[in-house]
Formats: sequence, C-alpha cells, structure tokens
Amino acid sequence: MAGSESGLACARCGKPALLQCPKCMELKLPREGAAFCTQECFKASWSSHKSVHTKSVSGMDASSISSEKSQSGWLYCLKKGQMRGSKLPHFEWTGPLRPYPISKMRTVPDHIEKPDWALDGIPKIEPNSDLQTRVEIKSPEQIEKMREVCRISREVLDAAARVIRPGITTDEIDQVVHDATIAAGAYPSPLNYHFFPKSCCTSVNEVICHGIPDARQLEDGDIVNVDISVYYKGVHGDLNETYFVGNVDEASQQLVRSTYECLEKAISIVKPGVRFREVGDVISRHASMCGLSVVKSYCGHGIGELFHCAPNIPHYAKNKAVGIMKAGQTFTIEPMINAGVWRDRLWPDGWTAVTADGKRSAQFEHTLLVTETGVEVLTARFPSSPNVFPWLSS
Repeated sequence: MAGSESGLACARCGKPALLQCPKCMELKLPREGAAFCTQECFKASWSSHKSVHTKSVSGMDASSISSEKSQSGWLYCLKKGQMRGSKLPHFEWTGPLRPYPISKMRTVPDHIEKPDWALDGIPKIEPNSDLQTRVEIKSPEQIEKMREVCRISREVLDAAARVIRPGITTDEIDQVVHDATIAAGAYPSPLNYHFFPKSCCTSVNEVICHGIPDARQLEDGDIVNVDISVYYKGVHGDLNETYFVGNVDEASQQLVRSTYECLEKAISIVKPGVRFREVGDVISRHASMCGLSVVKSYCGHGIGELFHCAPNIPHYAKNKAVGIMKAGQTFTIEPMINAGVWRDRLWPDGWTAVTADGKRSAQFEHTLLVTETGVEVLTARFPSSPNVFPWLSS
C-alpha cells in the first residue's frame, strides 16, 4: 500500500489513517473512502472495498470517459446514427444507465454478400416491397436457406454469450459478434441498417431494445440482452437472449425467467390456423400473472429475404393484428417484458428504447417456421449452447 496524507479517517474503523489503497490511487478515486489505519483494517475490508474499483471504471461518469475516448475516434451516437458528438447529450434519463462513447463502424470484407443498406445506410427494396402487406409462403429452397442462416445466427449469439462477464464492454461483445459473423461468411444485418452503427444490439438493465454497444463495462448485477441478426445467401436470421452478469438480484432473475416463459408459451400455440393476434393474448396473460408489463411499441415481424416485413406480431393483449398462420411462413416472436410500467422513452441517439420509469426490462426472441403440424424453432439452442439459464438445467 502507498502512504497517504494525514487528516483522513480509516474507511473501516474511523481511526486516523496514514495508508491508502494503491488501486484507488491508480484509478484516482477520492481519498476519503480509500484510507486505512493499518494493513489489518485494509485486509479485513478488502472483500467489500474492492467493489469500488470495478464500479469506478464501469460507473465512471460517461462525460469523463468521452474526452479520453474522443481522442481515438470514440464519440456519442446522435440522430439515429447519422451524427456523432463529443459530449454526453442533455436528456431526462429515466434510470441509472447512461450512453457512453462508441467506436468507429466496423468494416466488412469485400467477399461477403451484403444487403442493400450496407454502403449508404438506406434500405431500398424493403420499404416498397409488397411483402410489407402480404405474408410470404416460403418455398422449400427458401426454407432451407432460412434454416442455414438461423443456425449461423445461433452460433454467433452463443459466441457472445460465452464472453459475458463483469468488466467486459458492450463494444467488446459487438466485436465478438462481428468477427464470428464474418468468419461464417455472413453479414451482421443491423450494421448500417437505417444508419445503426453496430453489428448487434446490446440492451442493459432498463434498456428495452436497440441498445448501441459502447464503452461502458458491464457490472456485477446487470442484465444484458444481446440481439443478433445475420444475412447469409440472401436471407436473414434473427434471435436474442437476456443474460445475467455475475450475481443478479432475485427480482431480475424472476423478470428474465418470466420473459423466457412468455416466449415459450407463445411458441407453443404456433400452428396453421392460429390468428397472429392470439400471440399477444398468451404473452400478456403470463406477464400479468407474474406482475409484469408488456411493451407495446415494438413487435415481432416477418423475416426472410427482407429483414422486416409482414406479418406484424404485437406481444400485448387485445391487439388488432391481421391474418392467420399458414405453413411456410417465417416470422419472429420477441416479447419485451418490463418490471414496471409498459411505456418507453427514446434516448437522444434515436435508437435506444428505455423504460419510462427506469425499471428493468428483459427480452427473448426466436425466428420460427410454421409447419403443416405446428412450428419449427429455426434459432433453437444447440446441445453445445452455453449453460447460462438455471431453469434449463434444473
């Protein structure tokens, strides 16, 4: 330990302190909480005191990180990805989380087949397609391509799941996702989609969806959703899961498990002849029983050669979704479930949706194929998928 100025009180017993925690000095933390009278007091306090080190790095004021990061091209995302700024935007934040600077957009090798927004951020085919109003019945060839891209999507998400731990940044998770996608010969669908700046979405704590990977380190007790979409051989796959970071409180564990159950119950009714609107009834019923609320602003969607198309599948009860399920359709179901109110707010970056009350939110998603007899979960977990959900191994 390094010596410190006198006049400070021991953080453990309150006696005059002449010693200071060397790690706190290195991190330039306030001396008041880092002073100790003896080595014995320091050692006795270590198990609880050391937590200030990780919190100080990951919880460091986002604006203080920006000056350091902006020197190397890290800036805040603004205007739905079309602008960058060096200062933390002014906003009435709903919870404890803040945006951090983001790194430059990652590159994709020339040999990778790309969707039409890859270069300029603007989808051309998707908005004007008749598949925005007509639900496509996939051919056997299209279905085989969907199986293939969804297997790759699952492999990429599993790669992300394996690196989640306290101390890793969501930007580092994005790097893993980007590299795994490229290694499979595929393109990360979110990258530059309507100017989205990253290769996946990482939604932490009160973020509902579309969180942008940035310089913030995950902290012990966080929950984080990683949303993966992959483009391969002309079609897209899409899935997400919410993970625990270190030791998570009981309420957050229940939120995540209940959200997982909402998706499972919704999938269990998928078969030809079922109305799309019934999905929301099933999800809402279970969420309500668990004392949770269902986000209404974002829904499941058709997927295939287009990233987003018909049908729209709301997750809340008494919705007005049109149409019935038929064999050969592919779509996502992706309930977003909140611990508090269902309403959301949008951060200044134009992408990050957060809970209006700052309470936590969780989400799970699969890409599904309606079969003649029921449903095939195209993005289903592998036997080799990381064992991160206690309820699956109990």
